[in-house]
Amino acid sequence: MQYENLINKLIDLGIEEDINTGDITTESIIPESMNAVATMTAKQDGVISGLEIVKLVYERFQKDTVFIPYFKNGDSVKKGDVILKVEATYPTLLRGERLSLNIFQRMCGIATETAKYVKELVGTSTELLDTRKTAPGLRVLDKMAVKDGGGTNHRMGLYDMAMIKDNHIKMAGGITKAVEQVRANIPAGVKIEVEATNLAEVQEAVAAGADIIMFDNMTNDAMTEAAAYIKSTGKPIKTEASGNMSIPRLKEVAATGVDYISVGALTHTVKAMDISMNIQVE
Repeated sequence: MQYENLINKLIDLGIEEDINTGDITTESIIPESMNAVATMTAKQDGVISGLEIVKLVYERFQKDTVFIPYFKNGDSVKKGDVILKVEATYPTLLRGERLSLNIFQRMCGIATETAKYVKELVGTSTELLDTRKTAPGLRVLDKMAVKDGGGTNHRMGLYDMAMIKDNHIKMAGGITKAVEQVRANIPAGVKIEVEATNLAEVQEAVAAGADIIMFDNMTNDAMTEAAAYIKSTGKPIKTEASGNMSIPRLKEVAATGVDYISVGALTHTVKAMDISMNIQVE
């Protein structure tokens, strides 16, 4: 699994935060050897994401946990569908319940919201991108959920793609100088994206050798003109529309000819999917 180290750190932190020195209630009442079965059920329609994380959480408490998913990540479920089953000791199921649900409900919520945006782009050549507007520490999982919802992941962080924004441009003394400085300091193959707010800046970014140009809060007419200009150059430059992108706007923005539309709301405004967990003694 990519970014396995970050995911393991997240689970460790979640366990430390929730369990710390022990589950004092469960340890006082339920025998460690008592076996049980837990099922997770969808309480609303949605899209599944995070099955492998739920499995990892329970295996952290008990290596021989039996994990049985009835769906795959990216699958749609209906209210009332049993999503998965976990067989383990009763104490294990209780210790992992809150952490696994917190993660799973959030990831399913992001995937469900992403799928709504992706549906609006069906029939166009424009892809949906996520952003870095994620909960600190949860970015890997947030981006996994976006992908399960049918979206496309943008850069993971500040290290894997250069994005030259207005403050960088100001400090460098212009788009051309900013691109030159970044290009001289990054490994070959790392892409450079430049933020532009008008056609003149787009033209300068093209001339400077940008790999991707972001149309930042530009009007639809301005984006149409800019996208057409870039296409006319014959250069393999990708375009991204950004800024106040909502579902009602997606089709008209896609019609401007942009390759990508980035939406921060996929991850910065998350409504968890309603999922319940029920435990029964074997």
